[in-house]
Amino acid sequence: MATIAHHPATDAAPGARRLGAALMALAGLAFVGYAVIFFIRNFTGGFLELGIGPHEVDVSRAQVQSFSPDLFRYIAHLHIALSGFIASTGLATAALAWFGVRHGLWWAYVTAIVVPVLALIIALPAHYPYHFATIGHLGLIYLATAIFAVGALVALKPMLHARHT
Repeated sequence: MATIAHHPATDAAPGARRLGAALMALAGLAFVGYAVIFFIRNFTGGFLELGIGPHEVDVSRAQVQSFSPDLFRYIAHLHIALSGFIASTGLATAALAWFGVRHGLWWAYVTAIVVPVLALIIALPAHYPYHFATIGHLGLIYLATAIFAVGALVALKPMLHARHT
């Protein structure tokens, strides 16, 4: 088990590292919040994802359900499953940042970055060719990603400094 050693004399900016970790963790929790919204919308009249409406999808929940109950259940199961994966990614990122990056652990910093970046690299490109990249749909994700990136950059300098001392 790795131990966490703090050396205040050599750790030039523990406050900056903690701030960066807190921003990264906040962004991770924002992903969890988005997942909760996603999950709830599956069971409400909205059905479709946040920011997706008649301009993007020309049928309603009731129309999908009447057209094909099996397709409706399939879409609902995808919403539920995807909300779980979004929430777990956010929770993992928040935990890595709060319990690892905050204490200067490089493996946690790298993993906290790789986890959401991998998810976004896979998920975001599919939004653009199908015109689902609306600000109403992806705005919260963009905001959380921006907060995360700022946090990662704020934490990077003290992480590098501690590594070289």
